[in-house]
Amino acid sequence: MGNGAEYIRRELMIRLVRAFDDESLHAELDQIPIRLRPRGVNSSRCCIYHDRAVLKYRLMALLGFASENETDEARLLSSYLDEALSDPKPAGEPPLTVCAAGCSGCPDSSYIVTGNCRGCFARPCMYNCPKGAISVVNQMSRIDYSKCVKCGKCMAVCPFNAIVKTTVPCEESCPVGAIRKNEHHTAEIDFEKCISCGKCFSKCPFSAIMERSHMLKVLQVLKYSGKKVVAMVAPSAEPQFPGTIEQLFTAISKLGFSDVVEVALGAEMTTEHEAKEFCEKMKEGQPLMTTSCCTAYVELVKRHLPEFLKFVSTTPSPMLFTARMVHEADPDAITVFIGPCIAKRLEAVKSKEVDFVLTFEELGTMLAGRSIDVIAQEPWKLPRPASVTARNYARSCGVTQAVLTELMQDDPNFKLDSKFINGIDKKTLGMLKLYAMGKLPANFLEVMACPGGCVNGPCSLTH
Repeated sequence: MGNGAEYIRRELMIRLVRAFDDESLHAELDQIPIRLRPRGVNSSRCCIYHDRAVLKYRLMALLGFASENETDEARLLSSYLDEALSDPKPAGEPPLTVCAAGCSGCPDSSYIVTGNCRGCFARPCMYNCPKGAISVVNQMSRIDYSKCVKCGKCMAVCPFNAIVKTTVPCEESCPVGAIRKNEHHTAEIDFEKCISCGKCFSKCPFSAIMERSHMLKVLQVLKYSGKKVVAMVAPSAEPQFPGTIEQLFTAISKLGFSDVVEVALGAEMTTEHEAKEFCEKMKEGQPLMTTSCCTAYVELVKRHLPEFLKFVSTTPSPMLFTARMVHEADPDAITVFIGPCIAKRLEAVKSKEVDFVLTFEELGTMLAGRSIDVIAQEPWKLPRPASVTARNYARSCGVTQAVLTELMQDDPNFKLDSKFINGIDKKTLGMLKLYAMGKLPANFLEVMACPGGCVNGPCSLTH
């Protein structure tokens, strides 16, 4: 199921693809906000002019620009387009940007007494509040916010569910406290703290958190580079599109890609190297090793718990191994990773082994913009299908299962004392510290930023 924020985001992408193909993008781009919000239509905000401003910022992000760097309100989108097309490099760090014009400035999180309150005689909310912040006035509970510590006990004990918690979705979802309100009461990201997990992106109901897209650059290299452009498709693609993975690969090739390869083949190499590294670290006496294929998790450790970095595997991710395979066959090939993850843009920029990153959402709009029906395609002939365990990397515990299967080839009775963190949240740093101290015993720990694994990435088409 979708929502209005996803609809408008995808509509803009489709229009961009079609205008690019028609070679009318330069003439059409500045007209898109007006055509989507013409005079006489109901606006989503205070007026159509506010709507148009937000659409302009969304299109800027699709061209790869950050809203925070906007200094000239009068600058035309066509001017941004000229700058984007003249620079062959993709948008760099950070991969996210905030549209201040689109931010609602949500009120701070708090507990609120609703009209369901009956002013009951038992008054459990008042008697269970540890700070005496609740009183009853005219048979209605009231919260003194100068005393309230937001413990939630009042909400938990109310028999009428009359007390509710209001949240700021982006702040609530961020596991590292990287989002706050600025002096204008709109959201801003502290990019020193941000791990690019994309939770704020997927949770903001106003779609004010935007990703700086590589899509225009990919369209450009496909049409004009004259080089071999290879699509590297993440294992999590299979449940995202109708039809088989082989049909999806054929559909991707019709976008103009010279070749399409499974990143699961790179996952096989990650498995082999990670199993070997695990054995080496256990022989050296290290008590614990964690997986390293989730970029957001690795960024979490680097930025917020650097002393834990010694426990993180140094084995490259499946994306990087796949890129190396492509470059071994053709050093001049342009590599495009396709997956559900925003953090992969960060990994690509830092590694310089992957040229561009597309999300499943962007791939879906490219296919829709060119009317390519996946389920109508002939199956792609895979040179060698990846193993089942490698394709299962996209699901939580899939990496663990792959490593265990690899280790059991040498020792069928091998036992792996494995644990997993299925989705990074505000408790994750504390849990990692407990693992480091041995209070949560394990010798192999798999960590995925998204609950359920990459199949639930922030830029998935379906969850």
